[in-house]
Amino acid sequence: MRNFSFTALAATAIMAVSAAAADDRSDWPSDLTVGTASQGGVYFVYGNGLASFISEELGISASGEVTGGPVQNVTLLQMQEHDIGLVTMGPMFEALQGESELAPGLEHTEVRALFPMYETPFQGIALSSQNISSVGDLAGKRVSVGPAGGTPGTYWPRILEALDVEANVSFAGAADAASQLQDGLIDAFVFAAGVPIAAFSQLAAEADVRTFTFSDEEHAAVLEAFPEVSPFTIPGGSYTVQDEDQQSVAMWNFAVVHEDMPESLAYEITKLVMENNDRMMQIHAAAAATLPENFENNSFLPFHPGAVRWFEENGFEIADDLRG
Repeated sequence: MRNFSFTALAATAIMAVSAAAADDRSDWPSDLTVGTASQGGVYFVYGNGLASFISEELGISASGEVTGGPVQNVTLLQMQEHDIGLVTMGPMFEALQGESELAPGLEHTEVRALFPMYETPFQGIALSSQNISSVGDLAGKRVSVGPAGGTPGTYWPRILEALDVEANVSFAGAADAASQLQDGLIDAFVFAAGVPIAAFSQLAAEADVRTFTFSDEEHAAVLEAFPEVSPFTIPGGSYTVQDEDQQSVAMWNFAVVHEDMPESLAYEITKLVMENNDRMMQIHAAAAATLPENFENNSFLPFHPGAVRWFEENGFEIADDLRG
Protein backbone atom coordinates (compact mmCIF):
# COMPACT_ATOMS: atom_id res chain seq x y z
CA MET A 1 0.00 0.00 0.00
CA ARG A 2 2.87 2.36 0.82
CA ASN A 3 4.42 1.83 -2.60
CA PHE A 4 1.09 2.43 -4.26
CA SER A 5 0.52 5.61 -2.25
CA PHE A 6 3.98 6.92 -3.06
CA THR A 7 3.46 6.18 -6.75
CA ALA A 8 0.07 7.84 -6.71
CA LEU A 9 1.46 10.88 -4.94
CA ALA A 10 4.33 11.10 -7.41
CA ALA A 11 1.96 10.85 -10.34
CA THR A 12 -0.26 13.54 -8.84
CA ALA A 13 2.74 15.82 -8.34
CA ILE A 14 3.90 15.32 -11.92
CA MET A 15 0.40 16.08 -13.18
CA ALA A 16 0.29 19.23 -11.05
CA VAL A 17 3.65 20.42 -12.39
CA SER A 18 2.54 19.67 -15.94
CA ALA A 19 -0.70 21.56 -15.41
CA ALA A 20 1.19 24.52 -13.95
CA ALA A 21 3.52 24.52 -16.94
CA ALA A 22 0.56 24.46 -19.29
CA ASP A 23 -1.10 27.30 -17.40
CA ASP A 24 2.18 29.22 -17.51
CA ARG A 25 2.00 29.18 -21.31
CA SER A 26 -1.69 29.90 -21.54
CA ASP A 27 -1.08 33.57 -22.35
CA TRP A 28 1.65 32.91 -24.92
CA PRO A 29 0.94 34.06 -28.49
CA SER A 30 0.69 31.46 -31.24
CA ASP A 31 3.35 33.23 -33.30
CA LEU A 32 6.12 35.80 -32.96
CA THR A 33 7.65 38.33 -35.34
CA VAL A 34 11.31 39.34 -35.03
CA GLY A 35 12.23 42.72 -36.54
CA THR A 36 15.63 42.45 -38.25
CA ALA A 37 17.01 44.80 -40.96
CA SER A 38 17.92 44.65 -44.65
CA GLN A 39 19.12 41.50 -46.38
CA GLY A 40 22.90 41.21 -46.53
CA GLY A 41 23.40 42.52 -42.99
CA VAL A 42 24.03 40.62 -39.76
CA TYR A 43 20.65 41.54 -38.22
CA PHE A 44 18.90 39.70 -41.04
CA VAL A 45 20.92 36.52 -40.44
CA TYR A 46 20.88 36.75 -36.63
CA GLY A 47 17.18 37.61 -36.40
CA ASN A 48 16.00 34.89 -38.73
CA GLY A 49 18.25 32.37 -36.98
CA LEU A 50 16.87 33.45 -33.61
CA ALA A 51 13.31 33.03 -34.91
CA SER A 52 14.07 29.52 -36.13
CA PHE A 53 15.68 28.60 -32.80
CA ILE A 54 12.62 29.84 -30.89
CA SER A 55 10.33 27.88 -33.21
CA GLU A 56 12.36 24.69 -32.76
CA GLU A 57 12.66 24.83 -28.99
CA LEU A 58 9.62 26.71 -27.66
CA GLY A 59 6.94 25.50 -30.05
CA ILE A 60 5.96 28.96 -31.29
CA SER A 61 5.82 29.85 -34.96
CA ALA A 62 8.44 32.63 -35.07
CA SER A 63 9.67 34.44 -38.17
CA GLY A 64 12.07 37.25 -39.01
CA GLU A 65 10.88 40.28 -40.96
CA VAL A 66 12.95 42.64 -43.10
CA THR A 67 12.84 46.21 -41.73
CA GLY A 68 14.79 49.44 -41.99
CA GLY A 69 16.75 48.45 -38.89
CA PRO A 70 16.91 49.55 -35.23
CA VAL A 71 15.14 52.91 -35.54
CA GLN A 72 12.12 51.24 -37.14
CA ASN A 73 12.34 48.15 -34.93
CA VAL A 74 11.98 50.22 -31.75
CA THR A 75 8.84 51.96 -33.00
CA LEU A 76 7.32 48.70 -34.28
CA LEU A 77 7.76 47.30 -30.76
CA GLN A 78 6.39 50.37 -29.03
CA MET A 79 3.30 50.13 -31.26
CA GLN A 80 3.13 46.34 -30.62
CA GLU A 81 3.35 45.52 -34.31
CA HIS A 82 6.36 43.24 -33.70
CA ASP A 83 7.16 41.00 -30.74
CA ILE A 84 10.98 41.09 -30.65
CA GLY A 85 13.27 43.74 -32.11
CA LEU A 86 17.01 43.90 -32.66
CA VAL A 87 18.41 47.33 -31.77
CA THR A 88 21.63 49.22 -31.25
CA MET A 89 21.63 51.21 -28.05
CA GLY A 90 22.21 54.62 -29.67
CA PRO A 91 18.88 54.63 -31.55
CA MET A 92 17.24 52.94 -28.55
CA PHE A 93 18.31 55.75 -26.22
CA GLU A 94 17.05 58.42 -28.62
CA ALA A 95 13.70 56.66 -29.00
CA LEU A 96 13.32 56.34 -25.24
CA GLN A 97 13.82 60.11 -24.95
CA GLY A 98 11.26 60.84 -27.69
CA GLU A 99 13.96 61.79 -30.19
CA SER A 100 13.50 59.03 -32.75
CA GLU A 101 13.85 60.23 -36.33
CA LEU A 102 10.94 57.96 -37.28
CA ALA A 103 8.56 59.00 -34.49
CA PRO A 104 9.77 62.33 -33.05
CA GLY A 105 8.05 63.30 -29.83
CA LEU A 106 6.98 59.74 -28.98
CA GLU A 107 8.76 58.48 -25.88
CA HIS A 108 9.23 54.74 -26.42
CA THR A 109 8.81 53.91 -22.73
CA GLU A 110 7.12 50.52 -23.19
CA VAL A 111 10.18 48.79 -24.65
CA ARG A 112 12.20 46.42 -22.43
CA ALA A 113 15.61 44.78 -22.79
CA LEU A 114 15.82 41.00 -23.08
CA PHE A 115 19.45 39.99 -23.68
CA PRO A 116 22.76 41.36 -25.08
CA MET A 117 23.68 40.43 -28.64
CA TYR A 118 27.04 41.79 -29.83
CA GLU A 119 28.88 44.96 -30.75
CA THR A 120 28.23 46.69 -34.05
CA PRO A 121 31.41 48.22 -35.50
CA PHE A 122 31.42 50.87 -38.21
CA GLN A 123 33.39 50.02 -41.35
CA GLY A 124 33.53 50.83 -45.06
CA ILE A 125 34.38 49.04 -48.27
CA ALA A 126 35.30 50.64 -51.58
CA LEU A 127 36.49 49.84 -55.07
CA SER A 128 40.28 49.62 -55.02
CA SER A 129 40.40 52.00 -57.98
CA GLN A 130 39.10 54.80 -55.74
CA ASN A 131 42.18 54.71 -53.45
CA ILE A 132 40.07 55.19 -50.33
CA SER A 133 41.98 54.29 -47.17
CA SER A 134 40.03 56.18 -44.48
CA VAL A 135 36.72 57.97 -43.99
CA GLY A 136 38.30 61.32 -44.85
CA ASP A 137 38.89 60.08 -48.40
CA LEU A 138 35.12 59.91 -48.98
CA ALA A 139 34.95 63.65 -49.67
CA GLY A 140 33.31 64.16 -53.05
CA LYS A 141 32.60 60.43 -53.46
CA ARG A 142 29.30 58.63 -54.06
CA VAL A 143 28.68 56.76 -50.82
CA SER A 144 25.87 54.45 -49.67
CA VAL A 145 25.33 54.60 -45.92
CA GLY A 146 22.90 51.68 -45.56
CA PRO A 147 19.10 51.85 -45.25
CA ALA A 148 17.37 54.93 -43.88
CA GLY A 149 16.24 54.26 -40.32
CA GLY A 150 18.98 51.74 -39.59
CA THR A 151 22.02 52.33 -37.39
CA PRO A 152 24.40 53.01 -40.30
CA GLY A 153 21.86 55.13 -42.17
CA THR A 154 21.32 57.21 -39.04
CA TYR A 155 24.88 57.53 -37.75
CA TRP A 156 27.10 57.59 -40.85
CA PRO A 157 25.70 60.95 -42.06
CA ARG A 158 26.31 62.31 -38.56
CA ILE A 159 29.86 60.94 -38.53
CA LEU A 160 30.62 62.43 -41.93
CA GLU A 161 29.27 65.78 -40.75
CA ALA A 162 31.32 65.63 -37.55
CA LEU A 163 34.45 64.98 -39.62
CA ASP A 164 33.56 67.73 -42.14
CA VAL A 165 33.50 65.19 -44.96
CA GLU A 166 31.13 66.21 -47.76
CA ALA A 167 30.11 63.12 -49.71
CA ASN A 168 27.26 62.36 -52.10
CA VAL A 169 25.24 60.18 -49.72
CA SER A 170 22.56 57.66 -50.72
CA PHE A 171 20.54 55.08 -48.78
CA ALA A 172 20.08 51.40 -49.61
CA GLY A 173 19.91 47.99 -47.98
CA ALA A 174 23.17 46.08 -47.64
CA ALA A 175 22.56 43.73 -50.55
CA ASP A 176 21.49 46.57 -52.86
CA ALA A 177 24.46 48.73 -51.85
CA ALA A 178 26.84 45.86 -52.56
CA SER A 179 25.36 45.46 -56.04
CA GLN A 180 25.63 49.19 -56.66
CA LEU A 181 29.30 49.11 -55.69
CA GLN A 182 30.03 46.20 -58.03
CA ASP A 183 28.21 47.98 -60.86
CA GLY A 184 30.19 51.18 -60.31
CA LEU A 185 27.08 53.18 -59.37
CA ILE A 186 28.71 54.21 -56.07
CA ASP A 187 32.34 54.56 -55.03
CA ALA A 188 32.06 53.27 -51.47
CA PHE A 189 29.68 51.57 -49.09
CA VAL A 190 29.86 52.32 -45.37
CA PHE A 191 27.92 50.19 -42.93
CA ALA A 192 27.58 49.10 -39.31
CA ALA A 193 26.97 45.45 -38.41
CA GLY A 194 28.53 42.51 -36.61
CA VAL A 195 31.71 41.16 -38.18
CA PRO A 196 31.88 39.60 -40.68
CA ILE A 197 29.29 41.56 -42.65
CA ALA A 198 27.85 39.17 -45.22
CA ALA A 199 27.67 41.82 -47.95
CA PHE A 200 31.33 42.74 -47.39
CA SER A 201 32.40 39.09 -47.52
CA GLN A 202 30.58 38.68 -50.82
CA LEU A 203 32.18 41.81 -52.27
CA ALA A 204 35.63 40.67 -51.14
CA ALA A 205 35.11 37.39 -53.01
CA GLU A 206 33.67 38.87 -56.18
CA ALA A 207 35.18 42.34 -56.74
CA ASP A 208 38.43 44.32 -56.48
CA VAL A 209 37.73 46.11 -53.20
CA ARG A 210 39.36 47.16 -49.96
CA THR A 211 37.92 47.73 -46.47
CA PHE A 212 38.67 50.88 -44.47
CA THR A 213 37.86 52.67 -41.22
CA PHE A 214 39.29 55.79 -39.56
CA SER A 215 42.67 57.51 -39.40
CA ASP A 216 44.03 58.18 -35.90
CA GLU A 217 42.75 61.75 -35.99
CA GLU A 218 39.34 60.75 -37.31
CA HIS A 219 39.05 58.00 -34.72
CA ALA A 220 39.71 60.40 -31.84
CA ALA A 221 37.25 62.93 -33.23
CA VAL A 222 34.45 60.37 -33.56
CA LEU A 223 34.97 59.08 -30.02
CA GLU A 224 34.78 62.64 -28.69
CA ALA A 225 31.70 63.57 -30.74
CA PHE A 226 29.69 60.41 -30.00
CA PRO A 227 29.79 59.21 -26.37
CA GLU A 228 27.40 56.35 -27.28
CA VAL A 229 30.18 54.55 -29.17
CA SER A 230 33.32 52.88 -27.86
CA PRO A 231 36.67 51.87 -29.42
CA PHE A 232 36.65 48.62 -31.37
CA THR A 233 39.25 46.72 -33.38
CA ILE A 234 38.16 44.85 -36.50
CA PRO A 235 40.57 41.90 -36.64
CA GLY A 236 42.78 41.34 -39.64
CA GLY A 237 41.51 38.40 -41.65
CA SER A 238 37.86 39.32 -41.11
CA TYR A 239 37.71 39.51 -44.92
CA THR A 240 40.01 38.09 -47.57
CA VAL A 241 40.99 41.63 -48.60
CA GLN A 242 41.84 42.74 -45.05
CA ASP A 243 45.15 41.48 -43.67
CA GLU A 244 45.63 43.91 -40.78
CA ASP A 245 43.58 45.08 -37.80
CA GLN A 246 41.54 48.22 -38.39
CA GLN A 247 40.60 50.64 -35.60
CA SER A 248 36.96 51.57 -35.46
CA VAL A 249 34.10 52.39 -33.08
CA ALA A 250 31.12 50.27 -32.13
CA MET A 251 27.72 50.23 -30.40
CA TRP A 252 26.19 47.39 -28.42
CA ASN A 253 23.11 45.59 -29.70
CA PHE A 254 20.31 44.15 -27.56
CA ALA A 255 17.20 42.15 -28.27
CA VAL A 256 14.20 44.06 -26.94
CA VAL A 257 10.50 43.35 -26.43
CA HIS A 258 7.33 45.14 -25.39
CA GLU A 259 6.63 45.31 -21.67
CA ASP A 260 3.40 43.33 -22.23
CA MET A 261 5.18 40.17 -23.37
CA PRO A 262 4.20 37.40 -20.92
CA GLU A 263 6.84 37.09 -18.21
CA SER A 264 7.21 33.35 -18.68
CA LEU A 265 7.81 33.77 -22.42
CA ALA A 266 10.42 36.50 -21.90
CA TYR A 267 12.09 34.21 -19.34
CA GLU A 268 12.15 31.20 -21.68
CA ILE A 269 13.53 33.19 -24.64
CA THR A 270 16.25 34.70 -22.44
CA LYS A 271 17.07 31.28 -21.03
CA LEU A 272 17.18 29.72 -24.50
CA VAL A 273 19.64 32.27 -25.88
CA MET A 274 21.81 32.80 -22.80
CA GLU A 275 22.28 29.07 -22.15
CA ASN A 276 23.04 28.01 -25.73
CA ASN A 277 25.88 30.15 -27.03
CA ASP A 278 27.25 27.36 -29.23
CA ARG A 279 23.90 27.15 -31.00
CA MET A 280 23.73 30.92 -31.38
CA MET A 281 27.21 30.95 -32.93
CA GLN A 282 25.96 28.50 -35.55
CA ILE A 283 23.61 31.30 -36.59
CA HIS A 284 26.37 33.93 -36.87
CA ALA A 285 29.92 34.33 -35.58
CA ALA A 286 29.00 37.70 -34.02
CA ALA A 287 27.03 35.73 -31.40
CA ALA A 288 30.36 34.96 -29.72
CA ALA A 289 29.49 38.07 -27.67
CA THR A 290 25.91 36.93 -26.92
CA LEU A 291 26.88 36.14 -23.34
CA PRO A 292 25.12 36.81 -20.02
CA GLU A 293 27.93 38.93 -18.59
CA ASN A 294 27.45 41.47 -21.37
CA PHE A 295 24.10 42.50 -19.87
CA GLU A 296 26.05 45.28 -18.15
CA ASN A 297 26.49 47.07 -21.49
CA ASN A 298 22.91 48.29 -21.09
CA SER A 299 22.96 51.21 -18.68
CA PHE A 300 19.57 52.85 -19.27
CA LEU A 301 16.84 50.55 -20.67
CA PRO A 302 14.85 48.55 -18.08
CA PHE A 303 15.00 44.78 -18.50
CA HIS A 304 11.79 42.81 -18.89
CA PRO A 305 10.81 41.08 -15.59
CA GLY A 306 11.20 37.69 -17.27
CA ALA A 307 14.77 38.54 -18.25
CA VAL A 308 15.47 39.91 -14.76
CA ARG A 309 14.35 36.60 -13.28
CA TRP A 310 16.69 34.55 -15.48
CA PHE A 311 19.71 36.80 -14.90
CA GLU A 312 19.25 36.89 -11.14
CA GLU A 313 18.66 33.12 -10.93
CA ASN A 314 22.05 32.78 -12.59
CA GLY A 315 24.00 35.15 -10.36
CA PHE A 316 23.77 38.42 -12.32
CA GLU A 317 22.48 41.40 -10.33
CA ILE A 318 20.21 43.84 -12.14
CA ALA A 319 20.22 47.37 -10.73
CA ASP A 320 16.93 48.60 -9.26
CA ASP A 321 16.54 51.29 -11.91
CA LEU A 322 16.87 48.68 -14.67
CA ARG A 323 14.02 46.48 -13.48
CA GLY A 324 11.10 46.79 -15.89
